[in-house]
Amino acid sequence: MDLFDAITTGEHGTPVVTRPGAGAPLAVRMRPATLDEVAGQEHLLAPGSPLRRLVEPADEAARRAAPGSVILWGPPGTGKTTLAYLVATVSGRRFVELSAVTAGVRDVRAVVEDARRRLATSGEETVLFIDEVHRFSKSQQDALLPSVENRWVTLVAATTENPSFSVNSPLLSRSLLLTLRPLTSDDVRGLVRRAVTDERGLGGAVTLADDAEEQLVRMAGGDARKALTVLEAAAGTALSDTVAAGVDVTVDLPTVERAVDVAAVRYDRDGDQHYDVISAFIKSIRGSDVDAALHYLARMVAAGEDPRYIARRLMVHAAEDVGMADPSALQTAVAAAQAVQLIGMPEGRIVLAEAVVHLATAPKSNAVVTGIDAALADVRAGRIGTVPLHLRDAHYAGAKGLGHGQGYVYPHDVEHAVAPQQYLPDELVGRRYYAPTDRGYERQVTERLQRVREILARRS
Repeated sequence: MDLFDAITTGEHGTPVVTRPGAGAPLAVRMRPATLDEVAGQEHLLAPGSPLRRLVEPADEAARRAAPGSVILWGPPGTGKTTLAYLVATVSGRRFVELSAVTAGVRDVRAVVEDARRRLATSGEETVLFIDEVHRFSKSQQDALLPSVENRWVTLVAATTENPSFSVNSPLLSRSLLLTLRPLTSDDVRGLVRRAVTDERGLGGAVTLADDAEEQLVRMAGGDARKALTVLEAAAGTALSDTVAAGVDVTVDLPTVERAVDVAAVRYDRDGDQHYDVISAFIKSIRGSDVDAALHYLARMVAAGEDPRYIARRLMVHAAEDVGMADPSALQTAVAAAQAVQLIGMPEGRIVLAEAVVHLATAPKSNAVVTGIDAALADVRAGRIGTVPLHLRDAHYAGAKGLGHGQGYVYPHDVEHAVAPQQYLPDELVGRRYYAPTDRGYERQVTERLQRVREILARRS
């Protein structure tokens, strides 16, 4: 349990929490002791929320009404482990951790049986925290079901993967799913500043320069653990370089660079360069200048920009500026985002560069974004109309008596699989939203769409 405060058993079997010593990592020493110290996640911590009732039950009735199993889903460094820890320590429960990477069914059953025995003999409750629960097999997850149903343990499971795909339906249906949001730059900045001054952290032993703080926050990419780890390394470097006693020690940008062994491209402290570079990056791809796009990508990578942020921008660009001129561009961008998430950096730079080259050299079309925006403008302006009778759902009792579905022509039953019938509401007949270009794959779409629209116009 080296990542947590030591938990020992005191009088009457009550868990006693001992804060970590000075030798513990900074991220561990700064672990919140109360919910009020948790950064971000305000949507989960409102008064009366299920999570707050679980951590801070007002009375025994509130404790019984609190959820018995919780799945925390969110990116790394957003507080999943911290929240699990607070569920145990604040409410005085016993805390047990299992890692899905190393634990097997036998380990799960042993913990559950011990928790069941303690609950029956002394009333001691156990919080079972399972990190990376998505790595558990179906049989391992099934082994948790009896303990969850009977509340022998309070299960808190953490995952960075979508639980809908990685957690068994029976376990998911018995659990409260809480989605953690990525920490904002201000959230991380607040944690860093607290760590510099708090006695649990650096206790004011160093001063963090503004440019160093901005670079550290940016490199963290919303990961609190990463931010505190880099801060600790930089502070250690600065302190070891200071010989004279009583001299103020400042952690500056070069010190942060040395601590993480990366040369930072100097964004100004107000963030203008950050936004200027990403703007130039996207505009270079849009303008099909692959060399300029790679240059700006290199600047962001060297500066420690969060690769997930870069990947997200590429996905948006693929849909917005390449669009149907090359539909495979979005597939490349999505694959790049997934690959970066799996392999990390520095290898992720190659994946990002491949996506940049594809998008920059692809034909461009914004016809898709123009089309959906035009359709939204009509809807917001009230140009909606009613769904034509022949297109309405006719599967429920009484629908056919209302005329629903009557006259509908099944497209696969006619030539070219295009039925000459009306699809838009009466008020919008003839309205055109999508206007494909003559570039790339969209040239083929233009030719086919013209023929389709001619057939549709033949309706009686």
